[in-house]
Amino acid sequence: MSQIVPKEVLAFFKKLEKNNNRDWFNENKPEFKAIEVKLKAFYNSILENLNTHDDIDKLKIFRIYRDVRFSKNKLPYKTHFGGSFHRTKPKLRGGYYLHIQPNNESFIATGFWEPAKEDLLRIRKEFEMDDSEIREILANKNFNSIWGNSFVGDEVKIAPKGFSKEHKAIDLIKKKQYIFTKKYTDKEVLDANFLNEVNTAFKAIRPFFDYMSDVLTTDLNGVSMI
Repeated sequence: MSQIVPKEVLAFFKKLEKNNNRDWFNENKPEFKAIEVKLKAFYNSILENLNTHDDIDKLKIFRIYRDVRFSKNKLPYKTHFGGSFHRTKPKLRGGYYLHIQPNNESFIATGFWEPAKEDLLRIRKEFEMDDSEIREILANKNFNSIWGNSFVGDEVKIAPKGFSKEHKAIDLIKKKQYIFTKKYTDKEVLDANFLNEVNTAFKAIRPFFDYMSDVLTTDLNGVSMI
């Protein structure tokens, strides 16, 4: 396992930004593959840390090749590295993500990127019925010092079908994603303490995940669905 992000990763992606073509990449592929091995080791260190306080059943490392079939952007390669950590279902819900990109564009994210239609409705109905518990989590000083006090992500303009635009929790109900993000500078990413910083941030999200897992595994009467 690796405790640090290799410094050459940011330099490589900066060069790739200027030479995003197959000829250049194929010529420099051995360098990328060597960096990839070190980065995967770092992601596995995060996985190891996560499993000391959570239950992760899968680490997914995303490939560098872009799917350009339905994109106007035809550049063949991503200029970042990403990996996601999936909590063990069905009891545990939510996930973690680490994105490494030069020019101070690195970040971590947690939450629910694309909740299933049934899960999204269940979350919205919970907030419609009682938004006090989620508000309390968002207001926690330790929590919002790391993650802020509001979700990021897409939302409907006014109100989802079947919900009142006048509801006191409409700011929560109209969300289509329930995500938190935290950005890092290049200097922070390369710092020897970055692994601990990421683990501390991921650990702080736990009250939110515990709450959402409870919501998504019970019906509106609190009866278990698993």
